Amino acid sequence: MPTKKIKTSRTATAAKSDGGMGAFLQRVFLMMFGAVALTGVVSWLTINYGMHLIMNQHGFNFVFYALLFGGLALSLFAQARAFSMKPQTAMILLAAYAASLGVVLTPLIAGALILNPASIIQAFFIAAAMFGCMALFGYKTARDLSFLGIFLFMGMIGLVLVGIVSMIWPLGSGFMTIVCLIGVLVFALFTAYDMQFLKRAHGQLADKYGRDQLAVLGALHLYIAFIAMFQYILALLNRR
Repeated sequence: MPTKKIKTSRTATAAKSDGGMGAFLQRVFLMMFGAVALTGVVSWLTINYGMHLIMNQHGFNFVFYALLFGGLALSLFAQARAFSMKPQTAMILLAAYAASLGVVLTPLIAGALILNPASIIQAFFIAAAMFGCMALFGYKTARDLSFLGIFLFMGMIGLVLVGIVSMIWPLGSGFMTIVCLIGVLVFALFTAYDMQFLKRAHGQLADKYGRDQLAVLGALHLYIAFIAMFQYILALLNRR
């Protein structure tokens, strides 16, 4: 019993020493990887049972584009209103966005299953390794990464615009390879940038409610970065 009390005391002391940062990041990553898992499940269900809902003989139908642009609008709304809504509501929006993205990613994943099924696992583990390294770098580095914000935002807008244009006019494979490489770089840097932002913002928020709101926002940011890296890496592995 005394040993158990000592261990409990040490745990409580450690939690106080980091200001609750450990528990905060645990919540962030739990929600983030929960969203990743939901995306995977929805994509699997769509591939096996719902392809007819998003495609017809002419290609993608209205449902696919509604989920694509609706999901994008939903993510922007959730980020803009992160500190104006209840954490529970924000979590529901995160889940809805993750589910919609699971459907949107289905064509890419289905194509990879035809060309090279192993590339899906390879892309996931490469993205996970890059995500982990960049998240650790962003958390540990003493260098201020805030200067990257405007450049990363501009890069992300450029990638979105290129993606939209590629739906209308097919772009060359060489050009798309460059786009994918840029996409991996942008969202890898976004991971480090977001981790540093979360670390600093957590220290500035004293109330639990605000930190809960920040946790959902952080989970959404990191989820987007991880899924984007996975998407671009998978596209690179299946350039054919």
